[in-house]
Amino acid sequence: MDLQKPARTHDNDAAAPSVAELRASDADRDRVADILREALAEGRLTADEHADRVEGVLHAKTVGELEVFIRDLPAAHQQSAGPAYTPAPPRPAEGAIPHDADANVVAVFSSAVRRGRWRAGRRLHAYSVFGSVEIDLSEAIFEYQQVVIKAVSVFGDVQIRVPENVSLRGTGGGVLGNFEVDTLDSVDTDAPVVYVDGWAVLGNVEARPKRGKRVGDILDRVQSKVDRKLERVQDKVDAKLRKHLDR
Repeated sequence: MDLQKPARTHDNDAAAPSVAELRASDADRDRVADILREALAEGRLTADEHADRVEGVLHAKTVGELEVFIRDLPAAHQQSAGPAYTPAPPRPAEGAIPHDADANVVAVFSSAVRRGRWRAGRRLHAYSVFGSVEIDLSEAIFEYQQVVIKAVSVFGDVQIRVPENVSLRGTGGGVLGNFEVDTLDSVDTDAPVVYVDGWAVLGNVEARPKRGKRVGDILDRVQSKVDRKLERVQDKVDAKLRKHLDR
């Protein structure tokens, strides 16, 4: 073999598509949507401009079409130098998370829902037998970085929703059923990681992010409520103190 022989040049190499011509993925659209959301919060875009651009992002076919909506925003050029997402931390070792569930959500010929403000433990089990289970973590309090959800569906349906800025992983399968987990990587290495394990036997198990729900946004709202309560308490204390001093 002649190792010095130059590689053959094909005519179709010149026709290779550029990055801008590549088909856009859901991760590409999410990245652009995050930049637009930040621009709206910073006052760089009006509400109407933001709505118009988001609508365009949803219909964009290629990476180049997406870049058009953010090319006049500083954040787009800052993020282009690095990766959009950071890989999630490795899966917890065997025994690191107890096998016993912190909570069970069971539906047998019925429905069961867990949503709103609730504390997500390290392990949650969901069983659906001729029923439906909905687990919504979009407003949950994550006390641990790694959360395991075991989901089993037999002639039933299990729907799992997580905040859009956590990491999401899934391991499982379906027997004449559907087991679908949207892989998601958070930009924050300290963000919670949700692992969905299980099986769908003539049933359905789905896990995906809930757009518009973010862990940070929820914590900010909680902190705002706490601050307002503290202000009211302080006002009452100040009023009582002034009343006492005026005597």
